[in-house]
Amino acid sequence: MKTFKSVLPKAAMIFIIFSVVCGIVYTGVVTGLAQLLFPDKANGSIIEVNGVKYGSELLAQQYSDEKYMWGRIMNVDVSTYTDKDGNRLMYAAPSNKSPASDAYEQMVAERVNKIRAANPKMQDTPIPVDLVTCSGSGLDPGISPAAAEYQIPRLAEENKMTEEQVQTIIDKCSEGKFLGIFGEKTVNVLKVNLMLDGILK
Repeated sequence: MKTFKSVLPKAAMIFIIFSVVCGIVYTGVVTGLAQLLFPDKANGSIIEVNGVKYGSELLAQQYSDEKYMWGRIMNVDVSTYTDKDGNRLMYAAPSNKSPASDAYEQMVAERVNKIRAANPKMQDTPIPVDLVTCSGSGLDPGISPAAAEYQIPRLAEENKMTEEQVQTIIDKCSEGKFLGIFGEKTVNVLKVNLMLDGILK
C-alpha cells in the first residue's frame, strides 16, 4: 500500500504541471491569438475616433436628450460604488421587478408616457416593446429596427436632417443575425448617436 509520503511528490508534480499548462501556457496562447487575430474584440470593442474613446459597442449608454436615439430602459445606480477619490460611479443592472408587479407596470407606464411625449408624430403608431422594457442584462447596446425607426421623425427634426438621412444612418448601424440564423437584427444605439454627431462616418 502506497504511503502518503510516496504519493505526495507525484501529486505535487502533477499539480504544478497542470497549473503551468492550464494557468499560464493555455491562457497565454489564447490571449496572444486573440490580440493577434481580433485585437479590437479582445480589448472590449471600444469605439475610438482620433484618440478619443466613446465607449464600447457592446455596452449600452443612457441617452435622454431628444436629439439622440434612445435605447432600452437602464436601471442606473449612482449610490452604491465610488472610486478611490470618493466620486460616485455609475452602475447598471437588470431589473428584478416582476412583470406582474405594480412597480413594473408603473415603470412601463412612465416610459410609455415619456416616449409618446418625445415622439408626437408617432402617436398613432404602437411603441415597440423594447423601448419600454429592460433587457436581460440591463446593458443591451442594441434595439430592434422597429424601435429605431419609431424615433426617425424626432431625430430628423432635432438634428435638422431628412428622415431618409436618419434611415441611412440606422441602416449603417444595423447588425444582422449571427451566422444568419441566431438572434435578431439589431441597431447599435451608440453608433447611431456618434454618427448623428458626425463623429463616426
